[in-house]
Amino acid sequence: MGPVLNGLIRLQSVENRLRAAKAKLMRCRRNVVIQENQVRNLQNSLDAKREDIQLTKIQYDRLELELRTHDEEIAKLRASLNSAKTNKEYAAVLTQLNTSKADNSKNETQMLDLLKDIETDEAECAEIEKQIEEQKQQLEETRTESASLAGKYEDEIKVIQDEWDKVAKEIPSEPLETFKRVAETYDGQAVTPIEQSDDKKGAYNCGGCFMGITVESVNLLMSKDEIIRCPNCTRILVFTKSQD
Repeated sequence: MGPVLNGLIRLQSVENRLRAAKAKLMRCRRNVVIQENQVRNLQNSLDAKREDIQLTKIQYDRLELELRTHDEEIAKLRASLNSAKTNKEYAAVLTQLNTSKADNSKNETQMLDLLKDIETDEAECAEIEKQIEEQKQQLEETRTESASLAGKYEDEIKVIQDEWDKVAKEIPSEPLETFKRVAETYDGQAVTPIEQSDDKKGAYNCGGCFMGITVESVNLLMSKDEIIRCPNCTRILVFTKSQD
């Protein structure tokens, strides 16, 4: 192989390191985003629970108002019961009185259940608030650690990028553009070695997709400094020295 393919091999090595450094930076920043999302989700849960409590209190107030109304009605019915002049009138008032008492008893039971729901929800709110505070503290620690690591990784990326640019300048524009296009397709892995099959002499495979490569392509790579691409995955093929 000549300077073009050897240059692409060197560039691939730098590309791998560059992408690895960028991946570390991305993971570092993603950790902060994950923590922020966890705090946000907890806050949303807290807001929803508080809204439930508010709605329950509104329902409780409505039942309490109905209870007072029934109490007033019961007082009036008792007065009417004492002043009833006929058995028929007495029986009618008594029926109304018993109905109002039953309604009151039902409302009181519902109100007790609502109070229990409010108590349970408020306890859950307290627990969520505790979790939010713990998560916020963890978030701040993650932010501090991330900021420190991010600076380190950014410096590392700059050094590797400078090296990438230096190696790229030694490669002609057309092969370089081919490298860039294939690298974007395969997450940076643009160059792949041809591998010789262990079980069949003279059989070669693409190191990227493992599809067969013709002997003619191998001979061409060994004799000329030209880009040969895998007909299946389109990666740039190289024949390493250990295979010569």
